[in-house]
Amino acid sequence: MNQPAFNEVPSSPAPAVEAGIGPTLRALREARQLSLNDVSTRLKFSVRQIEALETEQWDRVPSGVSLRGFVKNYGRYLDADVDALVVMLDNQVGSTGVPSIITERPASLAPTDIPLQAEVTYRSWGWLVIILILLIVAGFYAIERGWVPESWLVFDWLKSLKK
Repeated sequence: MNQPAFNEVPSSPAPAVEAGIGPTLRALREARQLSLNDVSTRLKFSVRQIEALETEQWDRVPSGVSLRGFVKNYGRYLDADVDALVVMLDNQVGSTGVPSIITERPASLAPTDIPLQAEVTYRSWGWLVIILILLIVAGFYAIERGWVPESWLVFDWLKSLKK
């Protein structure tokens, strides 16, 4: 009855499990028996970029929001928990999300400083006046040249302009 004692160390060490986003994605891909080319074709990223992600060579992959999207798409393709992968990524390379927008109002701006409704902007009527004057001048010129039919001239004074 040779039973090992509870505090005895096993003779062969267990293989070291790599922790990180890259090895996790590689393990998931290999478990689904997908090649790098399969993933590359589906995700529209090069094989080099996928290898760089799986080996965690961060200088060879996009950074920031692009890296986050890359990991999310890769995780969805592998039917993995995308949120867990993003947390792993953020823990490993820092926050890759969109920076938060400050929503607090500075103390220097009182609520009365900001109008509640947009101010009405009045446009200059100058362009409209210029266009109307040009149309009237062009009309009188066309009448004087005889380009306008007699039936269009309703007023006698307009008919007197026509030569």
